[in-house]
Amino acid sequence: MSPPAPIARLSPATRQGLTVGLATGAYGIGCGALGVAAGLSVTQTVLTSMLLFSGGSQFAFFGVVGAGGSAGTAVAASTLLGVRNAFYSVQMAQVLRVSGWRRLLAAHLTIDESTAVSVGQSTPAQRRRGFWVTGLAVFVLWNVMTATGALIGDALGDPRTYGLDAAAAAAFLALLWPRLRGRDPLATAALAVVLAAVIAPFSPAGIPVLVAALAAVVVGSFSAASPGGRT
Repeated sequence: MSPPAPIARLSPATRQGLTVGLATGAYGIGCGALGVAAGLSVTQTVLTSMLLFSGGSQFAFFGVVGAGGSAGTAVAASTLLGVRNAFYSVQMAQVLRVSGWRRLLAAHLTIDESTAVSVGQSTPAQRRRGFWVTGLAVFVLWNVMTATGALIGDALGDPRTYGLDAAAAAAFLALLWPRLRGRDPLATAALAVVLAAVIAPFSPAGIPVLVAALAAVVVGSFSAASPGGRT
């Protein structure tokens, strides 16, 4: 079945951006529910989503707070997962070539989805269109659904009744699983699990996440140093 005429007339970058925005925004409802399950108010959850705007980082923040970790540890854990966006911005700066307030907006919208749709296009104009359409679509829908999830989660009451207290770990696993391809990602994941399991019984909530991040440094160092490894 062919798409409706108005959809078919859209450029490939626009169609992809809107599709990705819809799919990504849909699971923002789980993020909102996790926020209130972690003890944040609806307003705090919504503001966190709007200002942080990084699914993995938000799940990390809510998970640490919900486990009783300090605010500083929660921020550190979420920041580690958001560092990748800084690397994306280096590539996107060459594509978008914007300045002033548009540069600030572009930085905020530089996420996995907007970068992926952009780099998948064939022309500079379509790369720029793909970035903006995807980034704005994800931002709007993600925050609408986060607010919805926060309101629903707040109305549900005790999160343990519905298993929401374990949802952060499940969300992390869902985000991680598609990325476990190749030797280095698998080795990093395995070492991170070992490090976290060893230190978890003796450290406050959130610290195991920070220690587990050292796995990437260790695996990356060995990979670069090995014959034929990256330099």
